[in-house]
Amino acid sequence: MTQGPLPFDHRPDPVLGAALRRALEPEGEAAFLARLLARVDEVRLAATWDAVLARWARLGVVAAAVVALAAGYFVGRATAASTRQTVAEALLAPRTQAPVVEVVLASVLGN
Repeated sequence: MTQGPLPFDHRPDPVLGAALRRALEPEGEAAFLARLLARVDEVRLAATWDAVLARWARLGVVAAAVVALAAGYFVGRATAASTRQTVAEALLAPRTQAPVVEVVLASVLGN
């Protein structure tokens, strides 16, 4: 599956160029730098490592709880569904029952 080339315009963008020239003119440069540095400080404070971990911790606890509930549900279903005799139970059962091929095969493969 091949895609065609993505459109790319190599020519300068006149709208963006005009906005950058206005922002970087000598009289507008100080205001632009002040806005930029203020924004950098805001981002720096919001993205500290402990703030990031705190946001991820909430999601991690919820995900762990969902996984634990799902695992408990599936283990409970598997335990309730296994009504077959184990090898030990079948071998220790009274001789009135006919030998089961699965029990013999399992006991041979288990040893």
